[in-house]
Amino acid sequence: MQLIRMAQMIEVTTMPETHPKKVLEVRDLSIGFSMQDRVVEVVKKISFDVNQGEILCVVGESGSGKSVTARALMRIARPGKILNGSIRLYDDAGRCVDITELDEQSEDMRAVRGDRIGMVFQEPMSSLSPVHTIGEQIIETILLHRNMTAGKARQEAIEALRRVQIPDPETAIDKYSFELSGGMRQRAMIAMALSCEPEILIADEPTTALDVTTQAEILRLIKRLQSELGMSVIFITHDMGVVAEVADRVAVMYHGEITEIGTVEQIFHKPAAKYTRHLIGASSRFTITGDQDRGGTLPRDGAKKMLEVRNLNLTFRKSTGILFRKVTEFNALKDVSFSLAEGENLGIVGESGSGKTTLVRALVGLLKTDSGTAMYQSDDGREFDLLQPNALRNAGLNREIRMVFQDPFSSLNPRMTVEQVIAEPLVMERKHSRSDIRKRVANLLDRVGLPSNVLSRYPHAFSGGQRQRISIARALAVNPRMIIADEATSALDGSIRSQILDLLFDLQSELGLSYMFVGHDLGVVRYFCDRIAVMHNGSLVEIGDAASVCQRPERDYTKQLIGAVPGTDPSNRRLILT
Repeated sequence: MQLIRMAQMIEVTTMPETHPKKVLEVRDLSIGFSMQDRVVEVVKKISFDVNQGEILCVVGESGSGKSVTARALMRIARPGKILNGSIRLYDDAGRCVDITELDEQSEDMRAVRGDRIGMVFQEPMSSLSPVHTIGEQIIETILLHRNMTAGKARQEAIEALRRVQIPDPETAIDKYSFELSGGMRQRAMIAMALSCEPEILIADEPTTALDVTTQAEILRLIKRLQSELGMSVIFITHDMGVVAEVADRVAVMYHGEITEIGTVEQIFHKPAAKYTRHLIGASSRFTITGDQDRGGTLPRDGAKKMLEVRNLNLTFRKSTGILFRKVTEFNALKDVSFSLAEGENLGIVGESGSGKTTLVRALVGLLKTDSGTAMYQSDDGREFDLLQPNALRNAGLNREIRMVFQDPFSSLNPRMTVEQVIAEPLVMERKHSRSDIRKRVANLLDRVGLPSNVLSRYPHAFSGGQRQRISIARALAVNPRMIIADEATSALDGSIRSQILDLLFDLQSELGLSYMFVGHDLGVVRYFCDRIAVMHNGSLVEIGDAASVCQRPERDYTKQLIGAVPGTDPSNRRLILT
């Protein structure tokens, strides 16, 4: 998908307000970052209001300025700096304070931050302290903003955990963040943000890394708490399905500017700006119902099986205790069986902890299995069991089967240039000259849509979508037959996700690739895959062609997954957020 020129996209349209009482007023806000001898303006004179009791969704692609704006509202945008503009916070009596005039470290600003405005961050694991219990962190927040004893603060913390529906809050309060699941950690973050009953809650991509059922739970929770407490919510996201489910009004950002503001119905049904139409169009491709405009080539009837997995079992064992050791077991995979044909795209879906990533890591030899077979037919007709120790390396299959990981930033060596990253598999083969490798790398960059002049740059200089393209180029370096993509598009916004999937389709048509595509976004999996395998608690509970699984699911668990997928029409909210 070609990028739309910025000049064509910026069409500012302001719709009438639906809630008269204003709690926050942002006018002509500009934010910049110091870059050597100059300041780069990343947010450019934006203006918007937040009204009492409403949910304002701020949407846009990565780098549009959403998160920087949210952090600026609490004066935590460092190293960004507010260049000009005003942020006025109103109380019930109509009095206001301009946040831009407060010192970041002053008591007045601390009284605003946490007390009047709370914030929930995207990744709770990096936001919560790993060396303090959940309770200690919530209690610290309460004591900082409210005049009460430590004992009373502990009771308030327990009530905050109960409010966000964490089971057994009296016990959970003494747990550490690593002892909780992703959904429970996000609930703990929400409890902390609401512990002082703020007037405004800022939720910065709070559901991006969560599976669909956990996402639905968090969305319902935020909506219920917003209604019960009468607070306003600024919900930042790149997922237009989430916007359709929760928003009252929507502000669309692009390249640091607000291109359009309106009610959720106006934005979805009568978008005025071309960029808004572009966002909604990219999102509408990933529905779980209807015909899909597939960009790839479906496998031929009777296509040869490339991989056949039978009765795969894997158990994790953990030893505890010093004097009296106790071994606990967890069955991560239970009798998993499936096959993959040449030219086929097989989707693996399920909640976090269902065994999706464990399965694909076992197939590439990163985890040792207990029993089962995974028979792979190589390009030259040989047959190998991928579950045997070092099978990929010993059989020379590590050039036929390649993996693309979820987070390209952590899977790319930050000390290696793009050229070195992509060339590494070729260098390991010791079959190519330096000049041939350089030509091959330049060709791969062109194939994934990146210019050859980026060869000397490092991964940190690229956006998330560009880094994922680099990861794909590295996987293609040795002409594989099968690519395993583990949540390869889950952290990308809608239009970048479309570009990456279209790229994978093009490469499949050109190179005859097969894909195992692990994901928690059923809309994306439905769009990309020929068949879908549903996993739950380590077992494969349902498998079939994509349309049948999504539109006529047989198992209750599959129906539950599909029922948790956000809709695409705000007038027909699927999650019933009440």
